[in-house]
Amino acid sequence: MTLETDKQDPSGKKRVGGILQRHDSLHRDAEKVSSAQHHGSQDIWIRTLRLAFQCVGIIYGDIGTSPLYVYASTFSSGISNVDDLYGVLSLILYSIILLPMIKYVFIVLYANDNGDGGTFALYSLISRYAKVSLIPNQQAEDAMVSSYCLDTVSAPMRRAQRMKKSLENSKVAKVAIFLLTILGTSMVISDGALTPAISVLSAVSGLQEKAPQLKQGQIVWISVFILVVLFSVQRFGTDRVGYSFAPIILLWFLCIGGIGFYNLIKYDVGVLRAFYPKYIVDYFKRNGKDAWISLGGILLCFTGTEAMFADLGHFNVRAVQISFSFTLFPAVSLAYIGQAAFLRKHPEHVLDTFYRSIPGPLFWPTFIIAIAAAIVASQAMISGAFSIIQQSQTLGCFPRVKVLHTSKLYEGQVYIPEVNFALGLLCVIITLAFQTTTNIGNAYGICVTSVMVITTILLVIVMLLVWRVSIWLVIPFCLVFGFVELVYLSSVLYKFKEGGYLPIVIATFLVIMMGVWHYVHVKKYWYELDHIVTNEAMKQLIQTHDVKRIPGVGFLYTELVQGISPIFPHLIEKIPFVHSVLMFVSIKHLPIPHVEVSERFLFRNVESKTSRMFRCVARYGYSDTLEDGKEFAASLIEGLQSYIEEGHFIVTDMQIQETEAQTASTGDGNARPRKAGSSTVYIEEVLAASETTGLTQPRISRYSAHSSGRIGEGQTRTIAEEKEFIQRELQKGVVYILGETEIKAGPNSSFVKKVVVNYMYSFLRKNFRQGEKAFAIPRQQVLKVGMVYEI
Repeated sequence: MTLETDKQDPSGKKRVGGILQRHDSLHRDAEKVSSAQHHGSQDIWIRTLRLAFQCVGIIYGDIGTSPLYVYASTFSSGISNVDDLYGVLSLILYSIILLPMIKYVFIVLYANDNGDGGTFALYSLISRYAKVSLIPNQQAEDAMVSSYCLDTVSAPMRRAQRMKKSLENSKVAKVAIFLLTILGTSMVISDGALTPAISVLSAVSGLQEKAPQLKQGQIVWISVFILVVLFSVQRFGTDRVGYSFAPIILLWFLCIGGIGFYNLIKYDVGVLRAFYPKYIVDYFKRNGKDAWISLGGILLCFTGTEAMFADLGHFNVRAVQISFSFTLFPAVSLAYIGQAAFLRKHPEHVLDTFYRSIPGPLFWPTFIIAIAAAIVASQAMISGAFSIIQQSQTLGCFPRVKVLHTSKLYEGQVYIPEVNFALGLLCVIITLAFQTTTNIGNAYGICVTSVMVITTILLVIVMLLVWRVSIWLVIPFCLVFGFVELVYLSSVLYKFKEGGYLPIVIATFLVIMMGVWHYVHVKKYWYELDHIVTNEAMKQLIQTHDVKRIPGVGFLYTELVQGISPIFPHLIEKIPFVHSVLMFVSIKHLPIPHVEVSERFLFRNVESKTSRMFRCVARYGYSDTLEDGKEFAASLIEGLQSYIEEGHFIVTDMQIQETEAQTASTGDGNARPRKAGSSTVYIEEVLAASETTGLTQPRISRYSAHSSGRIGEGQTRTIAEEKEFIQRELQKGVVYILGETEIKAGPNSSFVKKVVVNYMYSFLRKNFRQGEKAFAIPRQQVLKVGMVYEI
């Protein structure tokens, strides 16, 4: 499956009909260093091994600290039969092999979105291949972005095409996929409050081994103190301490692996028979319902698995596979095996297995490392919660919050003050209310299994729509992993009253908040789309109100990427003046992680080429950072000047290319029109929506300003004058025009809709950040235009 494209022959001239190999998320490794393919294989392996070392500290803190509490949560009422240890150990080992290793490390990681992972990455990947987004802002020009990476096939499989049409034509399917996505996101955010609580509390509880006079309440307050400090230092970011994460976790793995091996040799080598799966069957036969209930504790052995996928953007697939297979798996397996061997001789110590099984001289070093590892695990989940909320916000699924970037070197490190306070408060309340890791574990398990089930569902869609895997491979995947995850989920749901309700309550609150925000966001977009101002209407509007031009540059912000927002005629009716240079700016987030700066802007003339009114769509990925007002304005003006220069010869360019394309097609029936030289500005008029069909990438062109020989002196002079005029007006001042829209439910709306729009959304909007703060626009340069939308 290939796409014909342009290549150069040895003479330097472009020829038509080259072959572009297929690239999709199944065949593309998530390599962070874009130039890696230009180096030798040895250099690539050095980079991969370095990344494998770094990812040990970032993504394995949670799953790596699970040995602190798994056996205590599984045998919360004690061990009635020591032979049960064989069955439980077998379940732990094969659960780690089946879910984290086989499913995530060797399957799910390949469903990355240009290197980014997580629930939103799966959703954005699906959104590129099928228009499942509830906001109708897709444009043919989006496929010009180099990282869009549509599967460029000429004859897509019928099943994938049918599925694409079914998803696009079914509103129920679109809403269901969206709800699954925000539910998974909500569970990950809940995890950000539960992971610090259970990790720190389980680590601090080791103090009771050397200071038995300490009561559980005192252990809880010590844990609360550490948690308060942890959340208080989030504002400084992880840039300064991040380099120490990998050595800490690696030292932790060496510690638990070594202690596990020591216990295995000292107490009972016979526990190795747990690798025989028959002991799982015996365990369920012997314990029945109690064995099923105990799965709620066993599943804690793979908590943090989702972090491997969610944090993939910092590393690559191969690095995660190497570090998991050769570092994490051997270490945690030895830890669980050693603890099982210890418990065969001392079953009465099951509630504090980890610290009881440590050799005396190693207790305090291990305790200190355990505290450090717990903090690292907590930090990873807190940072992950910040990142996923930032992604949700950019896709219109979360109210506007203040996002601070704590590192100048690493763009992924963000801090959100409001969310940090909420997570910290929630974490402290959970620790004080639940007191023990067993109760917190009941809540924790629901987050883990819910996200896994959601990932499985979304991955099946990716398999059918994007990868186009044989249905005979998809069915076994669903049966095996779906069955195992649902059994685990049913077990933790059984403990709903014993703490399992907590993540469900948190997730329900977040889903309602995100759902309400996105629902009104979509309705608002449709309202503006229905009241769009066309070019003809613009001409009449300007003539009717005798609009005058005033000095300066005006940026009118709108979410519409097609046409002009109804805010503009409302402004003209009240104040019939516009700036000498007026630009309608749309901030659009594409369903990809990043958009190159050189591919950011789409420009178009509004009304006429002499009106000096333009429309610009500024495109960002969901992980990109918005510039501040001054920097954004400078980039916008620079792009506008390039557009003006290109706009004077674009028609000539198009005519020449059409002639060349016709000539080329005479000699080769399969040839396509060739592209001109590359440009840093994309011109929207070049593309038509009809050029995008099926699952293939549209035929697109970019026009270069390096064809100055094709235009005369008069046009060159005109270009220079236009650019000078814009620069002069820029020096006279910039005004940012924002629509201060009040959203109201229509008079004929249902009672539920009125509650959602008039009260719930209104409350969120008033208590979260406003537009000028979100865009970092200087307040003294803001002009707000009030208007009421009845949706």
